[in-house]
Amino acid sequence: MAIDPGLRRLALGTLLAAFPGDTAPEWAVTLLAEGLAGHTLFGTNVTDPAQVARLTARLREGRDDALIAIDEEGGDVTRLAHRTGSPYPGNAALGAVDDENLTRAVYAAIGADLVAAGINLDLAPTVDVNTADDNPIIGTRSFGADPLLVARHARAAVEGLQSAGVAACAKHFPGHGATVSDSHLSLPTVDVPLEVLRDRDLPPFATVAASARAVMSAHIRVPALTGDDPATFSRAALQGLLRDELGFRGTIITDALEMAGAAASAGGIPQAAVRALTAGADLLCIGAKVDAALVEAVAAAVATGVPAARLEEAVFRTAELASWTAKHRTLLNYDDDLGLAAARRAVRVEGSLDELASPLVVHLVSGYSIAEGRVPWGLAPHLNGTEQVEIVAADASPSDLTARAGARPIVIVGRHTHRKPETRALVEQLAAAHAVGVVEMGWPSSWRPARVRAFVTTHGASRANGRAAAEALGLAPA
Repeated sequence: MAIDPGLRRLALGTLLAAFPGDTAPEWAVTLLAEGLAGHTLFGTNVTDPAQVARLTARLREGRDDALIAIDEEGGDVTRLAHRTGSPYPGNAALGAVDDENLTRAVYAAIGADLVAAGINLDLAPTVDVNTADDNPIIGTRSFGADPLLVARHARAAVEGLQSAGVAACAKHFPGHGATVSDSHLSLPTVDVPLEVLRDRDLPPFATVAASARAVMSAHIRVPALTGDDPATFSRAALQGLLRDELGFRGTIITDALEMAGAAASAGGIPQAAVRALTAGADLLCIGAKVDAALVEAVAAAVATGVPAARLEEAVFRTAELASWTAKHRTLLNYDDDLGLAAARRAVRVEGSLDELASPLVVHLVSGYSIAEGRVPWGLAPHLNGTEQVEIVAADASPSDLTARAGARPIVIVGRHTHRKPETRALVEQLAAAHAVGVVEMGWPSSWRPARVRAFVTTHGASRANGRAAAEALGLAPA
């Protein structure tokens, strides 16, 4: 069925597409000329800063005011530095330091990096209040578990990014921090009364509602608010709560519609797009696995399934967002050591490091979330000759490790070390017979193994966090 060209252009104006590789395919540029709102860049699109700048310049040959978005949160979620790890600590570290000026400065530096790369929309900051210690998808991406602390740093992060002329997108509304499942893989449910949501999850969004240029919806179900649907498909959440109650007037952006929390709920990405726009979303992230055929299929579904007036409203807000970035783009200068200085301030040491000199470093291999991707982490780049071994806890022998260490102490480096019984058991067995220290680079927990000499918490696993931990242990020059 032929689609009216005007409706097709409107439909394209609601879409953030994507493409594979470090150069832009012709269709990606052509669709921008035909009205596509923009593209999201992922790690697969990035090799180095100069290449990204060339890539974004090529995209803007399609349309100069295109939105070029990226998930650049600093810390554990980085696209620009996915090959090395971020030079900035993430939100958990900034929340632990609790210096709003530092948070503002770190996000301004991230904004400066994005401006230099030709990117004008950052799908950050994460402003979820991480109240579930075993949250598999938020964790160190959150500033903390205190709603008021998170709100203060959310405001500072938004101000920092937008001081560079990069639009900030606060996420994931109405709050992904109390979940124990990943919306990439399923539809999480937060089954609490609205009063709990208002007290616990909403303060950061209320704080940035007047300043953030965009807010991202979460593919989570809150029965008291959204019924059986994810928030992305809920008019009560997007229009009633976010716009009418909190007063947000910017652009509502969806989390990626390919995620199971959206696509599986709707029966596919095109259907999810129609439902999200109808609920009040303005800009649709289609996801990472996109080609020209998928963009056209989504545009066709939107053009035929969403009233023209709703499309016009969404495109107007998206165009306003792009216009704002063009007017406010600023080249900022900042200290190259800012990220490391911030990471140093976030390190917390319990116990004594005196018995941990010249150790054997044992790196616990762990998985990664879909949001993070496979990004290097740990102390290895900073060890200055200190021996490190990588192990899988379930396959490790405590006696083999102590034999290898000999007279040397052992420093165990892990992420979310407390979550697996086999990992806890390994640490506790080693500490019972040997001088052992632990470096925790994930979300901090209350678990402390008996007889461990020192427990070091970094509040994140970025390259900056790893360097700061190595310095604290005396394994890298301070």
